[in-house]
Amino acid sequence: MASSVNPTVRRRRLGQELRRLRELKGMTAEEVAERLLVSQSKISRLENGRRSISQRDVRDLCGVYEVEDQRIVDSLMQMAKDSRQQGWWHAFGDVPYSVYIGLETDAASLRVYDPQVVPGLLQTRQYAEALIAGALPETAQAEVEKRVQVRMRRQERISSPDNPLRLWTVLDEAALRRVVGNKELMREQLEFLVEQSQLPHVTVQVIPFEMGAHPGLNGQYAILEFPDAADSSVVYIEGVTSDLYLEKPNDVQKYSVMYEHLRAQALNVEQSRQFIADAAKQYAR
Repeated sequence: MASSVNPTVRRRRLGQELRRLRELKGMTAEEVAERLLVSQSKISRLENGRRSISQRDVRDLCGVYEVEDQRIVDSLMQMAKDSRQQGWWHAFGDVPYSVYIGLETDAASLRVYDPQVVPGLLQTRQYAEALIAGALPETAQAEVEKRVQVRMRRQERISSPDNPLRLWTVLDEAALRRVVGNKELMREQLEFLVEQSQLPHVTVQVIPFEMGAHPGLNGQYAILEFPDAADSSVVYIEGVTSDLYLEKPNDVQKYSVMYEHLRAQALNVEQSRQFIADAAKQYAR
């Protein structure tokens, strides 16, 4: 059964703590790897939270770092145990972007820029199905349906009455003009987008074609921020065969500044809502 513990976040926090202990010891990842007779890449993956970590790994690392306080060792061992539990998304089988879902599930706020399509958290079921089927033409219908179900489940963060995700979305006009499915489906999608944009924790802005070149032309990305100060912000860039997660402060800062430029060049909230509503009416003709 899926646990309320978020294994992705547990792995990330544990990795950060292990990195801190290594740095306090003044050791490089290569030196640790040599001591444990493992690859340096394993140590790096453990520290960045991209690899599942066992209690044995924690025990061995604490030994190398000469951690004498048993309470610290016990705490890290418990985090390792928690990190191996299953999040809600595991009930859907092998989800390619499960690391991202784990981060999104625990995030306090999310800033998204998308130049091509409406972001997943603001999609209707019909739009999501048509989009996934079109983007993955060789995927079986059962797999398409599974991905749609995961996307709908993710949207519960938007509708949560207790802890809604603070979502800021900047869209290129192309996302409104690209006919996914058919015109009727697009009209319903854009009307839904207008409806969602009126939620107090959801902000939607549009960059019209007439604005010309802008900092988002390099492609889609998202910035996740977390309620716990110990969890650093993450820039997520989706790829075809693998995804990119940037956590270095300098990288996050560069993408954050770029996002501020996008917000400044986009129509304001009211103008954007009207722009989307007008686009929806055009699909009704």
